[in-house]
Amino acid sequence: MSIASTSVIQVIPRTRRGVELFLLIIAVAVAVGAYINIGITVQGKIPASTGYYAAGIGILALVAHIVLRYKAPYADPVLLPCAVLLNGLGLAMIHRIDLAYAVRGIERTAAAPQQITWTTVGVMLFLGVILLVRDHRRLQAFTYTAGLVGLILLIMPLTPGLGVERLGARIWVSVFGLSFQPGEVAKICLVIFFAGYLVVKRDVLTLAGHRFLGLDLPRARDLGPILVAWACSLGVLVFEKDLGTSLLFFGLFLTLLYVSTERIGWILIGGLMFAVGGWFAYATFGHVRVRVNTWLDPFGNIDQGGFQLVTALYGQGWGGILGRGLGEGRPDLTPVSQSDFIMSSFAEELGLTGLIALILVYTLIVERGMRTALGCRDIFGKLVAVGLAMSFAVQVFVVVGGVTGLIPLTGLTTPFMSLGGTSLVANWAIVALLLRISDQARRPQTPAAPVSDETIALAVQR
Repeated sequence: MSIASTSVIQVIPRTRRGVELFLLIIAVAVAVGAYINIGITVQGKIPASTGYYAAGIGILALVAHIVLRYKAPYADPVLLPCAVLLNGLGLAMIHRIDLAYAVRGIERTAAAPQQITWTTVGVMLFLGVILLVRDHRRLQAFTYTAGLVGLILLIMPLTPGLGVERLGARIWVSVFGLSFQPGEVAKICLVIFFAGYLVVKRDVLTLAGHRFLGLDLPRARDLGPILVAWACSLGVLVFEKDLGTSLLFFGLFLTLLYVSTERIGWILIGGLMFAVGGWFAYATFGHVRVRVNTWLDPFGNIDQGGFQLVTALYGQGWGGILGRGLGEGRPDLTPVSQSDFIMSSFAEELGLTGLIALILVYTLIVERGMRTALGCRDIFGKLVAVGLAMSFAVQVFVVVGGVTGLIPLTGLTTPFMSLGGTSLVANWAIVALLLRISDQARRPQTPAAPVSDETIALAVQR
């Protein structure tokens, strides 16, 4: 063999964009099929708007796929189809409840066209994030800016003249007749802040203090960050009357703190602090007691919010294992069944089986986010991916737990499915960030310079 010959081995991973396109076709077909099935069941014919619906969701999915193919070719191939599937099914259920209101003679503006508009805005933001954020590591430079913006967004609902209270929770802001939930955007900003902060402070926070029952507890001087996060989450619970957002933000910080330090003592301390804060809020503030009592005895608190939970539980019980069938139930009898209780609407018409299938799709999103974190080469990207993935996990747990009576009801929305523009747009941005990080994680590294056989032989001799 010639001395000038070289030996280079480089494994180039597949982009998997063909797999993504195949899964997108399935996702669009399932969503359009659900839309047609609802029209046939309720109206006895295929809806006249089926073509517009299929073209709209299909074109949006195709455009997103094309942009990923050229701008993020190594991105995860499963995340986008999961988002399209959930978004499409949510649109179908919102349309189904619109038809139910029309059959009952209730005059109200159809919500499905509005949701389609917000879906378009969400996909446009998705494309913007993919095109503008070329390297997620640059976001670390905005750590404290993101934290400040997130804090401002959290307290905006408490601002006189801006904040609006709905269904017992003050989590809305109204500007020029348009309302939105700033907390949905705040979770993205706070995940970036938490990740950037913990990258810098992780070595200090990893130091162990006292050892108790075999666990290394943190030093007392290092409890400052978790105390601040606990105080902020408790403030959201008390002043904005929102258990879901409070649990979401504190849970995200606690998760990232554990991932960055690998100290289970933080989990124990954080769980204890949240339990103490919840008990204090229950014992001190009347609106917290009302929400907890409604959860414990919805039938005895019908006039204080129990009616929603009672009708939702009856609907889910009526649905049983396999459900009544799309278009065969009465989800419209539950208040806000298109937003906060859309999961109970699916449970009534698709049964426990359909509800589990939807939860599995969310679980797949979380799993792909965690896989992205494992493959990421930088600590900041790992923490951001974990935080964004866990935002789905915590939010779905809180929503499903609330509508099934497992935990008290909250004002959180079901990602991609609930009626509401802010949540939908924010979740499309989260998926875009996860795809950008996964593209960086799966992209092959720059190959090293070729090594000659002579160099290898000399190295072996030494």
